[in-house]
Amino acid sequence: MEKPATTDRPVHDLIRRRWSPRAFAAKLVHRDLLAALFEAARWAPSCFNEQPWSWVVSTSDDPEAHDRAGSVFSDGNAWARSAPVLALSLARTTFSRNDRPNPHAWHDLGAASMSLCLEAVNHGLVVHQMAGFDRGRAREIFRVPEIWEPVAMMAIGFPGDPESLPGELREREMAPRSRKKVDEMVFSGEFGSSIGFNQGTAPAGRP
Repeated sequence: MEKPATTDRPVHDLIRRRWSPRAFAAKLVHRDLLAALFEAARWAPSCFNEQPWSWVVSTSDDPEAHDRAGSVFSDGNAWARSAPVLALSLARTTFSRNDRPNPHAWHDLGAASMSLCLEAVNHGLVVHQMAGFDRGRAREIFRVPEIWEPVAMMAIGFPGDPESLPGELREREMAPRSRKKVDEMVFSGEFGSSIGFNQGTAPAGRP
């Protein structure tokens, strides 16, 4: 199943087709294909080129590791255990160059994760990122060093049949996609001053 976005302006097809489903096919993701996703993440931009990101990956062809990874999900995200690939994204909280706090690490990890998601779409895969997991348990299970912060769990695989989901999740899977308008989040000159994109007009004094 695909659920492309209905955008107000033309954007790249990979962006339109990227979404976060809950239904995954019972199909392994080949190791080379998985490597391509993380190669895309590798080339994301970062402050001082620190690349403050890491992932711990568990695949369904290693059932013990996969079950262990799935045990960190909250009850509301238990459906994610059916995905053939589970990954924990991590942000390094200090700069490797001087051990000072890196307040940009989460931003940079987000950029790398989006690169991964778009590369997944390019290969017919889907990714669902989640905040609903036990960070303390994840830190223990995955043996995460102190300077690394667990940020999100990721379910990765091929899209599955929404009919395989229980009622409420199936309804959410089939529901229309929506987003705020650009003018609600992008401002001109100062916070709260509409940039006027959705009205099709330029801000006063600009062409």
